[in-house]
This record gives sequence, structure tokens and C-alpha cells, in this order.
Amino acid sequence: MSNTQKQDERLLKVRHSMSHVMAEAVLQMFPTAQIAIGPAIDNGFYYDFDLPRALTQEDLDEITERMKHIIKEDKEFKKIVISKEEARSMFADQVYKLELIDAIPEGEEISLYNQGGFTDLCRGPHVASTKELNGEAFKLLNTAGAYWRGKETNPMLTRIYATAWTNPKDLRLYLQKLEDIEKRDHRKLGKELDLFSLHEEAGPGLVYWHPRGARIRMAIENFWREEHYKHGYEMVFTPHVGKSWLWETSGHLGFYKESMYSPMEMDKADYYTKPMNCPFHIMVYRNSKHSYRELPFRWAELGTVYRYEKAGALHGLMRVRGFTQDDAHIFCTPDQMESEIEEVLRFSLYMLRSFGFEDINAYLSTKPEKSVGDPERWAAATESLKKALESEGLAYEIDEGGGAFYGPKIDLKIKDAIGREWQLSTIQFDFNMSERFNMTFVDKDGAEKRIYMVHRALLGSIERFFGVLLEHYAGAFPPWLSPEQVCVIPVSEIFNDYAQEVLVELKKHGLRAYLDDSSDRMNAKIRNAQNMKVPYMLILGEREMQSNSVSIRYRNGKQENGAPVNDFIASVLEVVKDKKQL
Repeated sequence: MSNTQKQDERLLKVRHSMSHVMAEAVLQMFPTAQIAIGPAIDNGFYYDFDLPRALTQEDLDEITERMKHIIKEDKEFKKIVISKEEARSMFADQVYKLELIDAIPEGEEISLYNQGGFTDLCRGPHVASTKELNGEAFKLLNTAGAYWRGKETNPMLTRIYATAWTNPKDLRLYLQKLEDIEKRDHRKLGKELDLFSLHEEAGPGLVYWHPRGARIRMAIENFWREEHYKHGYEMVFTPHVGKSWLWETSGHLGFYKESMYSPMEMDKADYYTKPMNCPFHIMVYRNSKHSYRELPFRWAELGTVYRYEKAGALHGLMRVRGFTQDDAHIFCTPDQMESEIEEVLRFSLYMLRSFGFEDINAYLSTKPEKSVGDPERWAAATESLKKALESEGLAYEIDEGGGAFYGPKIDLKIKDAIGREWQLSTIQFDFNMSERFNMTFVDKDGAEKRIYMVHRALLGSIERFFGVLLEHYAGAFPPWLSPEQVCVIPVSEIFNDYAQEVLVELKKHGLRAYLDDSSDRMNAKIRNAQNMKVPYMLILGEREMQSNSVSIRYRNGKQENGAPVNDFIASVLEVVKDKKQL
């Protein structure tokens, strides 16, 4: 076992043990509380409780002090194995524990862990004693509501989130990271920078794009479309609703109905808003017969789809109910499969890197136990994914058996500016749809053969990708994406005419520029532009007007005086063309 693995295992034990310590502290304060589950999670742990009242910050402070006292008592974590009947007797007054006990198969071992003042259903692992926990290396973070077992029809419990580490230094570093995450929160930045909003009047999870946000979105989408045409794709546009038989044939009504909006009855038929674009692209393919000579088809669409996410799962732009998928489908012959996968992987990496993401990890998911499709097709498809990854020199992890039932896939995950991993690109084979819709092509021998179908998303969805970009750059987008690239600031109103001339010249070259000719003082104008993360501010006074030049104030505070207007425009156009960050 590597040192990293040992450290991870140690942290898991620490966090799992801390969750038990927290539960004991809560029961000391609220002896009649019902306890549910308390697992270790990434960067910490939580425990769910059914409490007689809502918790306050003062309650969390008291729980913290009680936990520190329990830790100092040096309590041993002891494993106990009992029968199901004994477990039911022991937890007779704990309704959630009884439900968990009843779900355990007959004859299966039931293990508990006791630490003196508290016993819990648990498989472990734990540290040997509370003395191995550091009372200065944990923090209770916040509380949240959580439905028991994640079902909205079940009782709402109080979840206490916490973090725990092996030493105070790691705790401080993590809390600093949380502060950074809070500053970068796309919901906060979206409001401050006037980019988007969400309104209950339209229903939760549906986004309103403001003019500044729409500018950025248009820059993303225009680049997306241009590059797709350059890479041999054609664009399609498809409807937002489809008859029920389409979703029955695709399997969505059988496997995905809970995540679809309720049907609308029209013309004595049920119509559903689309949760995915693929059945519509398939209908375009099925519109006529196709020969191997026509293939491959690469069809792309920025298609808006609708999924009924639970209200508690909605999160700004990251989890919404209506979003625009960066979607494409590739229809190819078996002979074309390998080269197509290599090309789409190269394209995916190019797109992610163009937006400034360089730290990219790949994950290959292979055939699960339950699957559809010819095993030989699975093997060939999986091999083509492996070869594509290896041809790009891309390190990857294999998730054995982790593929969808309908095909293997590659997921690409990027790391943002503060080290968080986000899953964006997906390249997914689909042996299910081609069978369900009887999709074929006429091969060289004149026989009809099954088409290979690949789902492919480069950015994921425009909404979520926008949110990731916003947090990655903390709102300070590179100039090519900035809603306003240049703010023109005359030092007084007598230079407004010259400022207007400069503005016209900037716009003539396609730059997104605006003039601040308000009555504010110059420093206030600069501060306003900086607060809106504008990359360039042009300060214009007597000297600049006389020499047909500009003084440049960069977003980062750097200053450059007396630059000729044409030279400034040329430099910005180069930065925009090369998609550089300031």
C-alpha cells in the first residue's frame, strides 16, 4: 500500500470515528433524539438526526465542546457482533435503526461499535481509541435538511456536516479552501456580475440569462459551432416535445420516467418534453436509408432538454431542470469506429484546453454484468476507446464493470483553479438505441448491417459549463469570453468626444467596448469597471487626445501610458484570437 493510500485509509477511520463521537455528543444534549446514519465522506463526515427542534450556532458550539471532552476521555472503539433479534432489542427506541436492521438479510452478521457512552450499527473501520483523534483538527460546518433515505415522502431529518483531519494545519488549509470556494460561488458571482438569475415564477431550476451573461454564453456557443463545422460536423435542430411512443421505444419511459416532466395531452396523444436529444437525432437518421459511402455522420445540436430534478438537488447552474446540452451523435460503420473515437477524443481535449483547462484526467468504464448488445461489439468498442486514450498519451483509470448497460464510455474530468475535479466530456457507445430503433446501413456487400452509434458531449451542458468556468476564473474571464472587453473612461466630460471616437474604432474591429461618460469621478469609474471584471480600462485625458493614444489600466492593476490606439487594438485582437488570459 502506498503512503497516499495509507493516509487516505487513516483519514477515513478518523472521520468515521468522529461521526460516532458527534452522535454521542448530540444524544447527550438531546437524549430523546432519533439517530439515522453517519458516514465518512470526501473531506469530512455527517450524521442525520431527528431532533426535537432546529439547531442554532450555539448548539453547534456546545456539540463541539462535548466532542472535545469525549475525545479526551480516551474511549476505546470496540466491535461487537450480535444477532438480529439482539440488535432489535438494543435499538428498540430508535425507529431509523430498526428500519436498517430489518433490511439486513437473515443470517448476515450484524456488527456494532461501542465507545463507552455510545453504540451504533456499523461495519467500521475506526481508530482504536478516541485518543487517536485530534480535538483541534475538526470543525462542525453547517446543518441542512435531508430526507430519510433521500425520499421526499420520508421524514425530514437534520444533517450536521463536519470536517476532520489528522492535524490542525490540514484543517486550516481546508477551511481556507472553503473560503476560496465561497468567494468563487457561481451563484454569488452571477448576482454580483449581473449574469443570470433564477425565479420561482417560471419554476425552480430554469435560468434567466441577463445581457452580460448572454454575451459570454454567445461567445461559448459561437466558438462551439465554428469548431464543430471545422471538425466535420453538421448542425441539426430538433423539437422540444415528442409523442409517448418515441420515449417508449427509446426506453426512457421505462427507465427514466421519474426524471421526466408530466405528459401533455394534445391531439388525443401524450407528449413529453424531451429529457435527451438522441431519439430525435435517430429520427433524422431513420428518415431515409443510408449507404456506407455516406458515413460517418457527425450531427451536433445545442438542444435544450428538460429533466425533473428534485427541488433539494437543484444548485444554481450546476443542477437545473432546463438546460442546453452540448450534444452530438456519431453514426459510423465498424471500420470507421476506431478513427472516429480517436478524432472525437482529440476534439474534446482541444475544446477543454481552449477554455484554459490543462489538468485533465480520463476514466474508462467497461462492460457491466447486465448489458445489451453483442459481446464482440462491446469488446471492439472498448478496445477503440483504449487505443484512443493511448494514442493521445493520456493517463487513464479503468472502472471495470462501470459502463452503462448499453455501452462502454470515456469520461474526461478537469481540475479547476483551486484543484476541484469536474466531469465534463463524455464519449459513450450505445448498443441499445441502434437495436431499439432498428438502425442499419447498407454495406459494400449490399447487406443491411447494424450501425455503430456514439453519444458525445464535449462541455456537458452550457449551463453547468458556464458555472464551472465562472468559478474557475472567479468571474475574471479571459478577454475572449468577457462580456465587455474594454471600458473607455474620459477623465472629464471635455474629453467625451475623443472617447466616443475611440469607442467607434474599438467597435469597428469587433471589440466589446462601452463608454462610461457618467458624472462619477474617474477613480469611481475605474473601480466600477474593476468590480465588473472588465479586462481593459482606457483612461483618456488631454495628453491622450493630443497624441491619439490611450492609457491602459489592466484588470490586475498594471498601468501602461501613451499607447497608440491602433497598437492597443492590435494587441487586444491578438489576445482574443489566441484565447489568452491576462
